Amino acid sequence: MDKQQRQDILTLSWSIHDDVEQAVLKHPASSNDENWQEKQRLLLADMALHLLQTALKPGDLQTDKLTNNLNAILTLSNDFIEHVDLKAVTDKLYHLEPDHESEN
Repeated sequence: MDKQQRQDILTLSWSIHDDVEQAVLKHPASSNDENWQEKQRLLLADMALHLLQTALKPGDLQTDKLTNNLNAILTLSNDFIEHVDLKAVTDKLYHLEPDHESEN
């Protein structure tokens, strides 16, 4: 991919991002509403666009931004993919130990 193609995709992604972000902000659902998952899907699309921008940004890949992008995507995806503990995966991104309930 040449520099111009990369820039064209980035420019287009910012336009799409603005539309998606506005849709998220205007969506009336809160966490207890039946339409909450639809709002979460929009937010997932927003985070996917951030990942695209991080991946295509000129220069070295900023691994801190990549980690944050992946964390957001995995955290949002955890509600949609039930057969995998994505929270445990996000903990590994930051080298965190999983929370364990203390046994008394």
